[in-house]
Amino acid sequence: MTADAFLIAMTIIFSVPFLIWRLARTDYYAPLVVVQIITGILLGPGILGAIFPSYYHTVFNPPVIQALNGVAWWGVMVFVWIAGIELDLKAVWVERRECGTTAGLALCVPLLFGCAAAMGLLAWRDGWMGAAATPWQFVLGVGMSCAVTALPILILLMEKLGILREPLGQRVLRYASLDDLAIWAVLALILLDWQRVGTQAAFLLLFAPVAWGIRRLMQWMPESDRWYVGLIWLAGCGYAADRSGLHYMVGAFLAGAVLDRQWFNQDRMDLLRRHVLLVIMPVFFLSTGLRTNWNVGGASVFIAALVLLLASVGGKLAGVHIAGRILGWAKGDGWTIGWLLQTKALIMIIFVNILLDRNLISGATFTALLLMAVASTMLTVPIVSPRLAWAKRPPPYS
Repeated sequence: MTADAFLIAMTIIFSVPFLIWRLARTDYYAPLVVVQIITGILLGPGILGAIFPSYYHTVFNPPVIQALNGVAWWGVMVFVWIAGIELDLKAVWVERRECGTTAGLALCVPLLFGCAAAMGLLAWRDGWMGAAATPWQFVLGVGMSCAVTALPILILLMEKLGILREPLGQRVLRYASLDDLAIWAVLALILLDWQRVGTQAAFLLLFAPVAWGIRRLMQWMPESDRWYVGLIWLAGCGYAADRSGLHYMVGAFLAGAVLDRQWFNQDRMDLLRRHVLLVIMPVFFLSTGLRTNWNVGGASVFIAALVLLLASVGGKLAGVHIAGRILGWAKGDGWTIGWLLQTKALIMIIFVNILLDRNLISGATFTALLLMAVASTMLTVPIVSPRLAWAKRPPPYS
């Protein structure tokens, strides 16, 4: 019976978003990955579970959810591991003044806006903060959620816009890469457990020599073996990080970040990312939707999502605009780059899943942040595409 329900759930997970994406032709506004996230929300307890409770509890029963979560955990770990490998700090260092200024302002300004929005939510009504959170953890967690740039989705959208390999696209990748590193550093700070700080410090101290040994081993072995050994390293590092009190996703990112992108064939890496997105990540989106919660009240959740969206987009645009003024960018670059960098989706959803796992935010806050991430990502292409087309137009005749 559990196997039957699991296969029914898998059929729903893969068929419903694909049919919506293909038949409604949403690709311009919402790529398939965004449709999968939205479908996960629709299939969650707040919507499908409320309309068809008996069917919902029959298909998405506890054993099925447990099995889906196991698949989702591994898929997201692999995805974050790839993001860590593709972090190119060497390119950032070459353009360190521009990258540091832009990435710093693009992160700090929306972080401040998001923290202000989080404090506003706490002052408005109860029910937003998780039971295990202190106010500073909640405020910083929500603020960082507003500051996140989803590097993998940014790559996907820039491929769609045809600018990934162009100078503008490479600039944006450098800024996003530096912010990506800051995201996981802030997450580690938020998850710092003073009762287990010794264990967490021991993990970080031991990680350095073990990572050095893994790097030497990777340099010695052929590329075909690096993929397999890299996955073993991923699983072990994730386990050690989780046991120390940090989240296994922090371990997954660190496991990738210490490996050099040049050790892996780029085409194979791109193919692996696409296969993970195709085969496993839809399960994560569904499992994410199953965690949505409307207990604070549907209207309140939507109001909170709107406030967070304004803080996120407004803060990102303001920060990048300030950077552009300091660095003397061409007119219009700040607007285009700001909209590209405010893309959320995957990494931000992973981030808030971790906050929910650690009971630092409530289900209602998680739902509001999820809605904000979807709206943020859906706005990117429709706003950036006309601007790029205008910039490429031929000059008028004199």
